[in-house]
Amino acid sequence: MTQDLANFAAERGVKYFMISFTDLFGGQRAKLVPTQAIADMQEDGAGFAGFATWLDLTPAHPDMLAVPDPASVIQIPWKPEVAWVAADCVMEGQDVAQAPRNVLRRQIAEAAKEGLHVKTGIEAEFFLLTPDGQQISDPYDTAAKPCYDQQAIMRRYDVVREICDYMLDLGWGPYQNDHEDANGQFEMNWDFDDALVTADKHSFFKFMVKSVAENHGLRATFMPKPIEGLTGNGCHVHVSVWDAPGRGKGKNAFAAEKGKGPTRELGLSDQGAAFLGGIMKHASALAAITNPTVNSYKRINAPRTMSGATWAPNSVTWTGNNRTHMVRVPGPGRFELRLPDGAANPYLLQAVVIAAGMSGIHSKADPGKRWDIDMYAEGHKVEGAPKLPLNLLDALRDYEADDELVAMMGKEFSQAFLKLKRQEWNSFVSHFSRWERENTLDI
Repeated sequence: MTQDLANFAAERGVKYFMISFTDLFGGQRAKLVPTQAIADMQEDGAGFAGFATWLDLTPAHPDMLAVPDPASVIQIPWKPEVAWVAADCVMEGQDVAQAPRNVLRRQIAEAAKEGLHVKTGIEAEFFLLTPDGQQISDPYDTAAKPCYDQQAIMRRYDVVREICDYMLDLGWGPYQNDHEDANGQFEMNWDFDDALVTADKHSFFKFMVKSVAENHGLRATFMPKPIEGLTGNGCHVHVSVWDAPGRGKGKNAFAAEKGKGPTRELGLSDQGAAFLGGIMKHASALAAITNPTVNSYKRINAPRTMSGATWAPNSVTWTGNNRTHMVRVPGPGRFELRLPDGAANPYLLQAVVIAAGMSGIHSKADPGKRWDIDMYAEGHKVEGAPKLPLNLLDALRDYEADDELVAMMGKEFSQAFLKLKRQEWNSFVSHFSRWERENTLDI
């Protein structure tokens, strides 16, 4: 039964709704709607000029309507008179095909036709910086190996506790918070769920972390590599597929009794192995979406950081419980994709994982050799594994050349994404940098 947003407001004392959608670049856009108008908005949507956001639309296009999905509604814990609700973009009665949440909904629907329901959890890392974004906010956070530093996390206890308390109140099932491998970096984990639910939570989490940080006089960033020489912000995705939707429901189609072979030895079913095979097959192309900015490639192609490791892959390899590869299988019935970074669009990230994985299931793709080695120390021994793209342009070219993935993600979305991301790349390369002056002025 669809939840009535007006009743939700009356029961909880909500005065305003933020009707929110996410554009192609991951920007969150919203209109603040008084509760008195929410019934009409739930029916017809809030009007936006799509051209004013990062969508491939023009000023001549009709109104784009953001129709709220009541299942996603969240009363904002730090501002309880306001509720946030994710919306689906519609124009002239049709879904806007390039809108990220619509792209994900299509992937979910296609998988559901085959009785498959992708469930995921994410690990969204972030930095807490000074308000100007120039340096980490804690001047005492200087350890060479700061991961799990209890003094450092307690100096930011007020921020971390507030965010975790909100997740507890919202019923997300948060289960651990830690100081990560870079100075000033943190990670907070909550329970896995259906891909769309996870994407909505991921979107709200970014909004929540930034808002709480601002309220404490700090600046939170999910930028892939905000500080030179330090580990970047990953957004690892834990993936499993079930035969029914809903957290805690159904049977895990990826789980199997351990047997012979590189995947069965780790408790991954033949279907799980094929899904993994699709991820490996399309890895270089999906990087355009999992690592969607110029800065992303400062993380996945980084030199060793101050802590001694980048925690980011640069080759298309998979393994067991080993964090030096692009994919690891930490236990039966699931795997972790370690490629994505903090700039990944919450909806497109889930969509491309499903698209690549379902491609693998359809073709019974072989994930290839399992490499049980330390890639940092022995990566040079790997033969035949593709290298990940060196920069955003290479990733965009790989995506465009992958006809199958382009088709699965949708032609209209793919054309819009490639067009706008190429514009972003061209803007970057036309920028006159300090490096150029320092290295070529006297040539």
